[in-house]
Amino acid sequence: MPKKNAIEVHNLTKKYKGKAEPALNNISMHIPYGSIFGLLGPNGAGKSSFINILGGLTLKSEGEVRICGIDIDIDPKSARGAIGVVPQEINIDPFFSPIEVLDFQAGLYGVTQSKMNNLEILKKVNLDEKADAYSRSLSGGMKRRLMVAKAMVHNPPVLVLDEPTAGVDVELRKKLWLFIKTLNKKGVTIILTTHYLEEAQSLCDYIAIINNGKLIKCESKNTLMSIIDEKEINIKLSKNVKILPKSIEKYVKEHSNNMVTLKYDRNKINTGKIIQLILKSKINIEELSTKDPDLEEIFLELIKT
Repeated sequence: MPKKNAIEVHNLTKKYKGKAEPALNNISMHIPYGSIFGLLGPNGAGKSSFINILGGLTLKSEGEVRICGIDIDIDPKSARGAIGVVPQEINIDPFFSPIEVLDFQAGLYGVTQSKMNNLEILKKVNLDEKADAYSRSLSGGMKRRLMVAKAMVHNPPVLVLDEPTAGVDVELRKKLWLFIKTLNKKGVTIILTTHYLEEAQSLCDYIAIINNGKLIKCESKNTLMSIIDEKEINIKLSKNVKILPKSIEKYVKEHSNNMVTLKYDRNKINTGKIIQLILKSKINIEELSTKDPDLEEIFLELIKT
């Protein structure tokens, strides 16, 4: 496997007994080292099956999967040791302290007492001051960070975050975004599943979209964001205009008094040319703003096909 990729997947298929259609259908992709990789798709698309196969919780039907160069069929124990999975559900014993949670998890991975650095891990997630508190006393955000710490006890180079901000308020979501970016800057490759497309657009370097078990797209975020060529420009004119010049009529999406929204193909005409056409018609512009397609529009467009 090329050293630049933390995950290599070739022709991955997963079929469940009693199901006519495969949960994953011949998927191939790679996830570069040091990236934040977004895995998007509607409910039932196959995201959980993909994550569970990576984490060793589900057996694949066909295909090849390598984690940090380790084939999960040839050396499953080492492959599981190279990845940490943070599930969406918070599954922490409320009567354990954070340090006890981590010590227990480390034991499950065979980490010896001499090699445990669980207090340091708690420091990384800003929970060292709560190391000996009951886990039930932690706030929602602290519990989320403890779940991440729990997945890091064996020092995996790859971390899977399954819906890490599901059900949390906006302020906590922003804090968790910052925390994810900080982890990534320290060299951790992060695979992120989320239903918040704003989250994926803000955090991810690469994005894969899965629907009905099939890989629809797997591109860098910048490449994906350029798929839709349409752009909008909102204009406030200096006065009410009932009839717009013919030169821009074909671009008009909405027009009411002095407010005009134009929609156009940015490959055929640019914003500067649109403005020139308006000013050439002796119409003065008071305010102007542009709007590029966001990830939500691109996502909905792709899963329609």
